[in-house]
Formats: sequence, structure tokens, C-alpha cells
Amino acid sequence: MLNVTGLHVAIGGSRILRGIDLEVPHGKVVCLIGRNGVGKTTALKAIVGLLPVDAGAIFFSGKEITTRPPEVRARAGIGYVPQGREIFPHLTVEENLQLGALANRSRQASNRERAFALFPMLAEFRGRKGGTLSGGQQQQLAIARALMSDPSLLILDEPTEGIQPNIIDLIGETIASLRQQRTMGILLVEQYLDFARELADFFYIMDRGMIVQRGNVAELSDEAVRAHLTV
Repeated sequence: MLNVTGLHVAIGGSRILRGIDLEVPHGKVVCLIGRNGVGKTTALKAIVGLLPVDAGAIFFSGKEITTRPPEVRARAGIGYVPQGREIFPHLTVEENLQLGALANRSRQASNRERAFALFPMLAEFRGRKGGTLSGGQQQQLAIARALMSDPSLLILDEPTEGIQPNIIDLIGETIASLRQQRTMGILLVEQYLDFARELADFFYIMDRGMIVQRGNVAELSDEAVRAHLTV
């Protein structure tokens, strides 16, 4: 579904990504892990079109999208949940969801019902402004907003960051449910290693802007964790 080859990205003259290769198969969960500052978020922003690519190529569903703008990628089926959630604080929960549906309005009603089924709190607070929600509630809204476009690829950047344990469990259950349905690929950046191991099919480890190890998640050894993930 997603195929990234030889991706190079520089920001402000600093080389952040150094030729990374990455694949996300349809119906699978792929976890991209690594220490802070190694380029994980940069990789996601390049994939969704928020950062320009200096070299390499990005293919989605067999078509090259390397230079396509973010809105075209969203309409093609890429949903994105950014780090820090970035919901619209002065809009209501309902309005945030409506904006998420702009990329694909054909199933807006059914996608809203799916979002409310996954996160019942959103139905209860649908008239409340996003900025009044707790961090965990905002994260649920951010994921639901991305699902409103009915994506075939869902990209999540550290969805458990700063979230209370019971909401982490709920988000984990949601990802597991989406994985079980096999209707989309999921690319997950996550620092919480046990969370990633429980949900992912495949892993990639990044270090200094490069992919240094990859494989089935069952092959993610303690040695690799010590070498590339511990501080």
C-alpha cells in the first residue's frame, strides 16, 4: 500500500532523513520506533506531504505521490493523526469531525457512527468545544477525525504521548479492532515499546535519520532495544 524508497529530507540546511526505505502492507500495522530526534515525525510529515522531499520517492496504492500536495494525498486515502493531536480548539467535537470528512464526504454519516462507536465519549460531548476536552479526550477526537475520511492508510504519531493509562488501553483496543478488520494499513510511531509490540505486525528502527533494523515484530530483540532505543 505504502512504499517509500531512498527518502532524503533536509530542514533548514540540516539533513534529517538519509535515504530511508519503508513499506506498509494493506491490512497490517507497522511500527516506526527510535529515540527522540532521529527523524520519525519528519518521515511521517514527508509521507503526508507537509514537508518537501529532497530525494527519493513515495508510492501509495501503486501511484507516485512524492510531489502531490497534502489534500490530494488525503483524498487518495491517507489519514493522519499528528503528534500533539492538533484538534481545532474553538470548534466543537462535531465540527472537528465534519472537517475530517472533507476529504471523503460519501460516507460521512456511517463514518461518524463508527467514530462514536469506537469513542462513545465523543457522542456525549459532540457539542462541546475541542479545547475544553482533556488530553486523552482530544486524542480520541484526533483519531476519530482522521477516520472520518475513511482512509485506507492511517498514520499515527505517538498516540499515547501524555495520555492516562485507561485511555492508552482504549486507543490500543481501537487500533487492534481496526487491524482485525483488515481494511486499512496502519503506520504507527510510538515510544511505548510494549504498546508497539502488542499491536504491530512489523517494525522499523530509526537512528540518525536512517533505518537501522527492520523485521517481524516477534524478531524485535532486547539487544536491538538496548542498542537503539534505550537512553
